[in-house]
Amino acid sequence: MEKERRDFMGLGLGVFTAVGSVGALYVMKRSWDPLPSVKAAGFTTIDLAGAKGNELTVEKWRGKPIFVLKKTADMKADDRDIVIGDDRYHVSIGLCTHLGCIPAYKKDDKKFLCACHGGEFDASGHETFGPPPSPLVIPPFRIDGTKLVLGEEGPEFKKMKDAGLIA
Repeated sequence: MEKERRDFMGLGLGVFTAVGSVGALYVMKRSWDPLPSVKAAGFTTIDLAGAKGNELTVEKWRGKPIFVLKKTADMKADDRDIVIGDDRYHVSIGLCTHLGCIPAYKKDDKKFLCACHGGEFDASGHETFGPPPSPLVIPPFRIDGTKLVLGEEGPEFKKMKDAGLIA
């Protein structure tokens, strides 16, 4: 009788431990998953249909400024340009590659100037003067009609990456 009672108590303890372990694993997995607000911030859609030539638009993606510049016919074409229809766009994360300051766009000169240490970038995001070690960074993107979806690697982004235009 005593052995049956011990066996029952051992089985009960084992079941209780297993159920508790499954519950703890579920809670741990839920705590590892990003919050819905974080998931929603992972993608940003920018409609480029209303963009005007040589006017910088600043959007936000994952807490970082995103520069969107519709290039005019007199601006030099570049392999880093995003082409949608007949239009060319410069799209980059708006942080200087030197120390992360936010450069200002000088519309008349058609270049970005970083006030922190005098770095300059052309309208395609290439560093042209000063301490920046590399061009402005192009975020992962996908083209959807006249919209740009940031946060997803589309075929155009992968093509730029394969060509070595994106680090």
